[in-house]
Amino acid sequence: MAELDTSGGGGGKKGKKVRSKKMSTRVDLTAMVDLAFLLITFFMLTTTLAKPQAMDMFMPDKDDKQQDELPVKASRTMTVLLGSDNKIVWYMGVMGSTAPTVDNFGKSGIRQAFIDNNKKVLAQTGDPKKGLMVILKPTDKSNYKNFVDLLDEIKIAGVPSYGIVNKIEPEELNLMKEQGALKD
Repeated sequence: MAELDTSGGGGGKKGKKVRSKKMSTRVDLTAMVDLAFLLITFFMLTTTLAKPQAMDMFMPDKDDKQQDELPVKASRTMTVLLGSDNKIVWYMGVMGSTAPTVDNFGKSGIRQAFIDNNKKVLAQTGDPKKGLMVILKPTDKSNYKNFVDLLDEIKIAGVPSYGIVNKIEPEELNLMKEQGALKD
């Protein structure tokens, strides 16, 4: 709302030069500020905030007394060894029973291996709860990004269960060196 202030200005004294009255203008910005805060409030309340993308991961307690092992047939397990330079080595069952495969990340790489092996295991067992069991074994040379990418691939492929093992056998390290997935 605009106002005109007519006070002040020329004088009424005699003998002096008569000046014209100066009118000052003043704009009331109260309504504009109210509107700005209403718009800010409206957009803050109606905007959807970015939801964090996280995967639920349950880790066992650090109690040494609890060493329960799940009975899983070797034919249901797929061991994935995470090496250096984005290299993955995996094998089905017990090491040495099947030929190891060196794979990469992506749709035609490890994801397809997860999908194919999960279908085979489901065809053998016939029970959706007894699908493929993936055992992840990251090495000291692997990086965290590749580990998270591997967890994403497991989720995308629909693998029902997986486990993370931080102990790699010397035979597995030798296997990775032979396959070129682990550099010294």
